[in-house]
Amino acid sequence: MASDIPVWAVIPAAGSGSRMQQDKPKQYLSFQGKTILEHCLDRLLSHPAIDGAVLALQADDRFWQELDYQADKPVFITDGGAHRQHSVYSGLTTLQYRCGNDAIALVHDAVRPLVSHDDLSRVIAAAREHTAGAILAAPVSDTLKKQSDDMEIAATVPRQGLWRALTPQVFHLPVLLNALKQVIDAEQAITDDAQAVELAGYSPALVAGSEENFKITRPGDLALAEKIWLDQRNQQNNE
Repeated sequence: MASDIPVWAVIPAAGSGSRMQQDKPKQYLSFQGKTILEHCLDRLLSHPAIDGAVLALQADDRFWQELDYQADKPVFITDGGAHRQHSVYSGLTTLQYRCGNDAIALVHDAVRPLVSHDDLSRVIAAAREHTAGAILAAPVSDTLKKQSDDMEIAATVPRQGLWRALTPQVFHLPVLLNALKQVIDAEQAITDDAQAVELAGYSPALVAGSEENFKITRPGDLALAEKIWLDQRNQQNNE
């Protein structure tokens, strides 16, 4: 695969974040003087292999303009959709309009601001080498239980070979765009972008990623994210 194909971050950020119990979407909650979304963009756009970003926001999002976010790389805005796949698809069509088909889409959750540059480098490199793309993931380490209808243990599920999907999930633009179009046209429900690519007949590569790259979902997650962010900054300053 060509090593000079540009890489663009595509960030679906049209969710409401109701589980955070706040009066604004969770990506606009703050720690260390910036919103989660700003931290996320800072982390992605500071990576030398990433050329810019496309944000898919709610059509009536009033918080983004208030941020007046400034970056040295281009950040394009598009309207998100009712579900994640619609937001990602909107971002991909915007990217296609701006850059054509010769691009790599790095799809990342807006509320994962702690992904490391090392993980970004490795998943981008893997996606360049695989037609089906690549995703960051973590092997399952806990014992898994399947529940019954009565909330009792129905079975213990072997965890060998099981991974938790993380983001970024990185694909050549036409592969993901066509896969998501098929899913949307068929009104299929998917839980991540790799699933759409799998349904199209591909097998994306798995790249082991750090557990620090977690998704801020619940109120207690914000304090943990701040602690990890500070630890990462201190480690970087000491290198």
